[in-house]
This record gives sequence, structure tokens and C-alpha cells, in this order.
Amino acid sequence: MAPFVEVCRYKPVPLSFSSLCTCPCRSSPRKSLTLPHFSEKYSNLGLVESKALSRSRFSRIPVNRRVIITAVARAESNQIGDDGNSKEEHSRDQEELEIIEEDSSVDDQKQKSRSQFKKRVIFGLGIGLSVGGIVLAGGWVFTAALAAAVLLSAREYFELVRSKGIAQGMTPPPRYLSRVCSIICALMPILTLYFGHIDISVTSAAFVVAMALLLQRGNPRFSQLSSTMFGLFYCGYLPCFWVKLRCGLTAPVLNTGIGRSWPIILGGQAHWTVGLVAILISFCGIIASDTFAFLGGKAFGKTPLISISPKKTWEGALAGLVGCISITILLSKSLSWPQSLVSIIAFGVLNFFGSVFGDLTESMIKRDAGVKDSGSLIPGHGGILDRVDSYIFTGALAYSFVRLHGV
Repeated sequence: MAPFVEVCRYKPVPLSFSSLCTCPCRSSPRKSLTLPHFSEKYSNLGLVESKALSRSRFSRIPVNRRVIITAVARAESNQIGDDGNSKEEHSRDQEELEIIEEDSSVDDQKQKSRSQFKKRVIFGLGIGLSVGGIVLAGGWVFTAALAAAVLLSAREYFELVRSKGIAQGMTPPPRYLSRVCSIICALMPILTLYFGHIDISVTSAAFVVAMALLLQRGNPRFSQLSSTMFGLFYCGYLPCFWVKLRCGLTAPVLNTGIGRSWPIILGGQAHWTVGLVAILISFCGIIASDTFAFLGGKAFGKTPLISISPKKTWEGALAGLVGCISITILLSKSLSWPQSLVSIIAFGVLNFFGSVFGDLTESMIKRDAGVKDSGSLIPGHGGILDRVDSYIFTGALAYSFVRLHGV
């Protein structure tokens, strides 16, 4: 074996490879290879005799040059090992970075959901107080506000019909006809207040729209006619029952305590009519149904209710039914209408089923359209149609119940 020379006693400095192979007095045009500083990893670096060199040729090399050549060889081998370790460390760092990014994304998602919930609560309270004042005002104030909501809802509905998800399987109505239908829907509540009924108006509007579709250029499609007729019925005709309920049923509720203490300048006891009491109970029942269904589904929801709305569960629906009936009983006892417990429970059940059916109908439309919300007008809530979907069918059911109840 060749003698072993320890390098750890010396402090090697970076040298160029040309200084070892060429004469110091001659300058080489080639680029020099600079050796790195030796660290503690190379403290046990020794001289190893190369098998490629013969003993005679290797013995001619000076000792200091043997040390440097061996140092270069060992440094390269250690560098290969360091490269493998660095790859492992890099993969570990990548995994740690991915974990950190996942944690930060989860935190951002939680913060975003909290801000969304905060917006939802703030705007929900604002909308609730505004709607309460409009319902108490009644008359043209209530009708004008309802007509504005109907106009916006109809525009969102026809935009959903024209969306890519629905338009792939059918031919949507022309855009100009969609705008005309939205205006017709907004006029229906006003005509209901003025004439007391809209049967002739709705029939005339449907006939005009059907003729416009049939006489259009190109090939008219049945899908255009069906989506347009449903839009007139869904967004225009059904909301008019709230006008008939609030402004058409003017019989006063005589036994209510709040009516006796109501200021005369605001209408006195005659202001508290059966229509006003019924619409307040219906609105509060719908709000209670949505709230209890959401909380019950969050806490106990396990069994899916229907495929078109995967987040709804039977447990949440049962909680919504209990909440709607409970609020209906409390308000009916406070406002002294209706009188019997059976009628109160029946009214609460009707409000609940009307709310659920309206919500599921709008969910079906949005699912076919491939969108989450019908619009983005209300921060934290979506569009107008997302907020009024539970009220669309409930107005007709509430009005029919009051009429059958003998008012």
C-alpha cells in the first residue's frame, strides 16, 4: 500500500488545475478549474493509490501534487453523495412546503367562509328589516317593491335559460323577447293592484309572446315556447298572489293586541288586516324554515333529501318543518289569527312545503344551468332569485288557505 498522507493538518486554498499541469512561467489560454474550499466533511481525506497508474509513474509525482489529485477525486465522490443528500433534503423541503401551503389554504378558506357568513348575516338583517317595513306599509309601496324584485328575478331567470348548461340541450328564446317578458312580469303585480285580478292580462301576454315566437325568423322551437311560458308563470303570475293577499284581503283582525295599540296616524286597528297578519306569519315561517333546516342539517344531517340539491337532508327538512310550525303557532297566538290549533298547524305545513318546493325548483334550474348562484347582486347571498325562491309558490298557497278559511 502507498503511504497515507493526512490532509487535515493543512489548510488548502483554492487552486487552479492549470497551476499543477503547466509551467508557472507559461500562461495557458484554457479556463482554470477552481477547487472548492474544504469543509469538515473532508477532514479525513487521505491519499489512495490509483489502480489506473503504475507504481513507477505514481512514485514520480511529488507528494504535494498527489495530495491535491487525491483531494479532487475524493471531493468529487463526496459531492456526488452530497447531491443525493441534497435531493432528499429538497424533496423533504418540497413536502414541508406543500403541507404549509395546504395549512395556509385551509386557513384562508376558513377566513373566507367567516367573512362570507358575516356578510350574509349583515345583509340578511338589512333585507329583513327593509322587507318588514315595506310589508307594514302595504299599498303602492309594497306593490312597487315587489314589481322591482320581480323584474330582477325575471332577468336572472332568462339569463339562466340562456346559459351554456341549459342552452346546450335546447334553443333559448331570443334576447329581445326575454327582456320583453321580464317587463311583462314586472307589470303583473301593478295590474293586480289596479284591477284586483290579472287573469285577462296574463292570458293576453301569453298569447302575444307565443305569436312573437311563432312569427320570428328562422325555425321556432318548442323549447323556446315552454321556457318563456314557464318564465311568465314562475316569475310573473305566482308573485302576484302576495299583492292579492296583502292588498286584497282588507278584513281587520279585531282581537289582536298590537292592532288596538297601533297609532291612528298609521292606520289604527284597521291597518291590521287578515292579509297583513297572514303575510307576516308566512314570511316569518319561511325564514324559520330556512334557518332551522340549515342548522339541523349542519348538526344532524346524514340522509340526502334529493339529488338536485345534495346538501339538503331529511334531518334538516324535519328541523325546518318543526321550526316553521313553532313560529306559526307563536305568531298566531300573538296576532289572534287563525283561532284553532288545527288551522295554525295546517297553515305552517303549507308555508313549509311551499318554501321547500320553491327552493328545489330554483335548485333544479341552477343545476341544469351549471351555476351555483342565479346572480351576484346581494353580497353573501347571490342573486335576487336565490333569496325569493322560497316565496314564489308560498304566496299562492297562503292566499288559497286564507280564502278557504272563510275570509
